[in-house]
Amino acid sequence: MSLPPLKNDRLIKALLRQSTDTTPVWIMRQAGRYLPEYRATRKQAGSFLDLCKNKELACEVTLQPLRRFDLDAAILFSDILTIPDAMGLGLYFAEGEGPKFERPLRSEADIGRLGVPDPSDSLRYVTDAVSLIRQELDGKVPLIGFSGSPWTLSTYMVEGGSSKEYRYIKGMMYQNPAALHQLLNILAQAVTAYLNAQIEAGAQAVMVFDTWGGVLTPQTYREFSLNYMQQIVDGLKREHDGQTIPVTLFTKGGGQWLEQIADTGCNALGLDWTIDIDQARSRVGERVALQGNLDPCVLYADPVTIRAKAQEIITRFGDHPGHVFNLGHGIHPAVNPDHLGVLIDAVHEFGFDIRK
Repeated sequence: MSLPPLKNDRLIKALLRQSTDTTPVWIMRQAGRYLPEYRATRKQAGSFLDLCKNKELACEVTLQPLRRFDLDAAILFSDILTIPDAMGLGLYFAEGEGPKFERPLRSEADIGRLGVPDPSDSLRYVTDAVSLIRQELDGKVPLIGFSGSPWTLSTYMVEGGSSKEYRYIKGMMYQNPAALHQLLNILAQAVTAYLNAQIEAGAQAVMVFDTWGGVLTPQTYREFSLNYMQQIVDGLKREHDGQTIPVTLFTKGGGQWLEQIADTGCNALGLDWTIDIDQARSRVGERVALQGNLDPCVLYADPVTIRAKAQEIITRFGDHPGHVFNLGHGIHPAVNPDHLGVLIDAVHEFGFDIRK
């Protein structure tokens, strides 16, 4: 079935560093717990995983923020841990504790039993959701697909869940680096296949979330995180149905490595709130677009402050192509949705003004 052309292509143009009439904006975790309609749909699904694995409900929550806000993109509703779940590690979500794995990877034998999941089989529910969302969007805005980075996925898989100390994964990294490289290589293949399947199903841009790359040293970041994101960038389909598919890499806490990330050949870098966007732009120049980078906690402030902080970031970036406005990380569950509406309208207003 043929799909209609994009009515709003600001995001794609900005990621490719082309001129736009205003600054495009989307929000990490824009389909999530801050929206009462999301909470109602999750309750209907029964659990978070059941919500992810039901294509109709995943489509519904993907579209919910677009009904409220003038966003310039939809992002697939899913979770970064779909790949390790498909590898049979027994993913579950403990109330108030986040994701857990029943069978964490603690030995070479554990890693040796892993295989690269077939996206058309154990991850079919994701690509089915992508296809349905594209159909329902009807060309309104582009759809972003995503995955976690190999390093970030491995932290959960080895630790067995979230961690503050990274005892097991860093212990493996220093004590048995060959085993960790084996795991990361499998994950890089899996992420590449997964993102390519999303592209084939209809994703018009893709993003890799390296949430825990910032806990590494410069040397270990290059060896255990960036090298594997490079492998993914090299293996991605960069064109589909005659359209360029931009890829964004985002390492939270990775501001010191922007030049090296840009060297991968990605189209855009995600920025957290720990670096000024004008400084980031001066360092990477014209090579890549930049996405970011408002502190998510600004949305707890009053509308006047929210508008001022949005204007500051847009002014710092200046009248240049290649800025996608976003938060420096995901929106917090306790944020008032009306405050997000203020931010989105302000971004479009100030983005338009700076281009006059």
